[in-house]
Amino acid sequence: MRGPLHGIPILVKDNIATNDNMQTTAGSLAIYGSQVPADAPLIQQLRAAGAIILGKANLGEWANFRDDEAETYPLAVGWSARGGSTNNAYDLSYTSWGSSSGSGAGAAANLCAAAVGTETDGSITGPSAVENIFGLKPTLGLISQDGIVPISHQQDTAGPMARSVTDVAILLGIMQSPQTDYTPLLQRGALQGKRIGRDVRFFDYSYYGSGIPGDELTVAFANNALSVMQSLGARIVDIDTGDVFAYNGDEFTALLYEFRAQIADYLATLTHTTVRTLADLIAFNNAHCTQEMPYYDQDVFLLAEQFVGYPNDPNYIAARTHATNTAQAGIDDALARHHLDAIVAPHLTNSTGPAVAGYPNFSMPVGIRSSGRPAGMLMYSTAFHEAQLIAMAYDLEQALNARQQPQLLGSIQPIPNGGFCNGHQNHGQPHLPHGKIF
Repeated sequence: MRGPLHGIPILVKDNIATNDNMQTTAGSLAIYGSQVPADAPLIQQLRAAGAIILGKANLGEWANFRDDEAETYPLAVGWSARGGSTNNAYDLSYTSWGSSSGSGAGAAANLCAAAVGTETDGSITGPSAVENIFGLKPTLGLISQDGIVPISHQQDTAGPMARSVTDVAILLGIMQSPQTDYTPLLQRGALQGKRIGRDVRFFDYSYYGSGIPGDELTVAFANNALSVMQSLGARIVDIDTGDVFAYNGDEFTALLYEFRAQIADYLATLTHTTVRTLADLIAFNNAHCTQEMPYYDQDVFLLAEQFVGYPNDPNYIAARTHATNTAQAGIDDALARHHLDAIVAPHLTNSTGPAVAGYPNFSMPVGIRSSGRPAGMLMYSTAFHEAQLIAMAYDLEQALNARQQPQLLGSIQPIPNGGFCNGHQNHGQPHLPHGKIF
């Protein structure tokens, strides 16, 4: 019997377990050669629907949670020791963002029909924006977390990344539990009568300083998309979901506690490896510095190793509670106060609010700069409102028709060597078992 994805080639991020000859490494040589106990449930569901798991997509190593230096080198956020650099399909000199860099680039460059990424905060929506594709970070828990290399069970989720809203809708419906058919929602007219919030503080990139790649042209593309939504019958309302800097410090604190404990739980499920703890990962990286740390160090790993006490430490409980409650209140209060159906912001600006809240966030293309670099827009709402977001995104997609095929502009730029291995004694190449498929 043929399933809805019969013969469809799908790329999956290399932090999602596949129990086959493909490795699951989170981009790290430390667990290359290990064996996962089973396919992740989302992989089981894709295979049952007839999908061909074409391969593992590169990513920012350990989903960009190893070191914050990666954020100072935009070209390095899609780098891993196993996969090397990920290049942007539209401009080879531009960032592919991360951490689902390979999933985004693969889908954008037509190397697969669609891809699966994961997000803790920005790792589906970010690469989708800079690769001119559609990416949906679902509500926390809509897709099983089992078999995903964790940063935090309190925020981690897989999600679909594809070249159309239709493909995102089909893929999400198959990966989630219970499975759902979203395709009847793919009709024109969904924006008629809807109230859309314009999250005003995120329409000024100076809010972030120089921390993310965005500019006045990005904002102009987002405002144009809002004008198109208005022409389709939506009402646009200026709103404010709050200052993410009021809780992103607590988010990071909570993630440090969660990662240290949860990565050990994950490593305990693997066979054919002696790596069992975060301390083991740190030691491996030190022993193989020139392979693992040519461009960025492991400061986040070292910091997380100090955060002992999950889940009962009062400092952890306070940080997680404050971050989650504040993020949820900011979105839910705005939705209720202004009777909104969704909220929008320019690309890369507000991944944190929906991520910490555990709410859905849909990144979609809204234009291409004269330089050839894409611009995207985020649309988010409260928990389990994927159906509404998909319907409105489809209506906008059909009217805006913003996505263009990549032209592979620019040239590949070398990542600056960080010089992090000068103080490390390197013990040579890690052992890579033969007979494995990267």
